[in-house]
Amino acid sequence: MNGDDEKVLDTYRSFLLLSEISGDQQLSQRELAKRLGIALGLVNSYLKNLVAKGFVRVNNFPKNRYAYLLTPKGFAEKSRLAYQHLSYFSGLYTVARQDYLKLFKSMSARGVKQVAFCGIDEVAEIAYLSLKEAGLEMTVAMDAEAAGRKFFDKSVVTPAIGLLSGNHNIVITSMKRGDALREELLRMGVEPERIHQAGGD
Repeated sequence: MNGDDEKVLDTYRSFLLLSEISGDQQLSQRELAKRLGIALGLVNSYLKNLVAKGFVRVNNFPKNRYAYLLTPKGFAEKSRLAYQHLSYFSGLYTVARQDYLKLFKSMSARGVKQVAFCGIDEVAEIAYLSLKEAGLEMTVAMDAEAAGRKFFDKSVVTPAIGLLSGNHNIVITSMKRGDALREELLRMGVEPERIHQAGGD
């Protein structure tokens, strides 16, 4: 992940945290970590930062319980970050949609009819729309982090299981983890020519 991606992820987590805190429920750091799917220590670090900036206030309760409340400044920051991420994701959607459509059309022109997806996140959903438009079929959805979840009509499996099901043309469908997923597939013995990435094929 490059510096820009790290920054986007960082502000996105801040936005999600501010959104959770602005709700009616009083959530502990452990509950916040569970809801956001990030480590407890990371939540603690983000909260300290948000408190230091004046976006969040901490109320103490007996038995070492804390309530996190958004300040007026925090509500304004949440709105600013929501707008920023809406702009970012609409830009990401347009670029990813075009890049994946171009990739799938070129694969189709070479006679490819079926592909496996590797990396299941919000970008994979965009890739799936482009796949359908190009008339290709997704046979397998692979992602160790999302294994067991449903992705459209497929159950997500780990790459190790997915690779056992055939000699697939694999499309990397996560921009955030693209390079790491490619390295993982190569380590597992997938030939480089069977791994495809949008914008690089």
